Amino acid sequence: MKRLLAGLTALALGMASFAAQAAEPVRIGYSIAKTGLFSQAAPSQITAYELWAAQVNAEGGLDVGGEQRMVELIWYDDESDPAKSAQIYEKLISDDGVDLLLAPWGTPHHLNVAGVVESHGFPMVGNTAASVAVREVAPGNIWFPTSAIPDKIGASLAELAKSVDVGSVAIIANVLPLAQEILPFLLAGLEAQGIEVKVNENYPPDITDMTAMLTRIKESGADGVIALSYPSDSFLYMGQAKELGIDQSFQFLLVGPTIAAFQGAFGEVADGIVALGHWSPHQEAWPRAQPFFDAYVEAYGMAPDYLDTALAYMSCEILQQAVAVAGLDHDKLRETISSTTFDTINGPVRFEGVENVVTPSAFLQLQGGEMHLIWPEEIATSQFQGR
Repeated sequence: MKRLLAGLTALALGMASFAAQAAEPVRIGYSIAKTGLFSQAAPSQITAYELWAAQVNAEGGLDVGGEQRMVELIWYDDESDPAKSAQIYEKLISDDGVDLLLAPWGTPHHLNVAGVVESHGFPMVGNTAASVAVREVAPGNIWFPTSAIPDKIGASLAELAKSVDVGSVAIIANVLPLAQEILPFLLAGLEAQGIEVKVNENYPPDITDMTAMLTRIKESGADGVIALSYPSDSFLYMGQAKELGIDQSFQFLLVGPTIAAFQGAFGEVADGIVALGHWSPHQEAWPRAQPFFDAYVEAYGMAPDYLDTALAYMSCEILQQAVAVAGLDHDKLRETISSTTFDTINGPVRFEGVENVVTPSAFLQLQGGEMHLIWPEEIATSQFQGR
């Protein structure tokens, strides 16, 4: 009897899979910074999309309001140009006739694409975008799952520094939008916490040598270092800080340390670095977190980016759960995404307007080669450890 039931189950699954493959695939489009200034960040997002699509297809396809259909991804290189990204989304909608959209990389790209999806009434769940400007985006066709909004991040980072007895800091900041938007909120937060700013310098995105800045940081005697950096300059900072003996117990790099390649490049030297991020597989309250981590490692032989890969995968989860309820109808999708609490690898997510109002602003720290949440206390998986 057990063999019969097993056989019937296998037959049913096989028939469901055949039906899904026989139906037209769900075509999902996006643009990505495959080349250009932000290309170092692109793999973290591409792998999330590809892993999600592979998992969905392996399970028989995407549930589209009760009908199983395979997923087909369609993407174009936007060359790290926000204007070109907007043109690509226009093409995806108008020429390619995609069924669904995934998001590009980065805040400027999201904000440019927001106008396109609004003009077409085409819902898109964003991911790697963080700006107070998202609150100015017309609600209804784009949503932002990250909690890393600059005003909240600036104040929270100052609170974290104060909590670990940092009395003074040296700040260096990339002139790109996210860093510059965080900076004034950070300065206000540091002042409110009574933390002295001993160095405050900006640098260009294509910087190749930080020696002079880092020398001034070392000579300043600041208790902590805050680098509002992007991936390439985070790598540059870490390498040159090691050479110059920058050894402050509290060192924060904005974007970059959450990438597996960063940890691979610097090993134990990077232990103790604090970075932006609100996801970790170590948070047991999020039962989907560890299975995602394990599946990613199995697929790619390395850990996911704890920031961008997690956010990109979350956006896929949200879209998948919404499509299961609403199908591909734009009006129904819009209503479902706007009114539902979603179960993701980062715990529950719910939107009010365009923002995720559940996930708190948070920070990660590299500890023993793993990323742990250290702030805020309600989601922390470990305590801050000085370098």
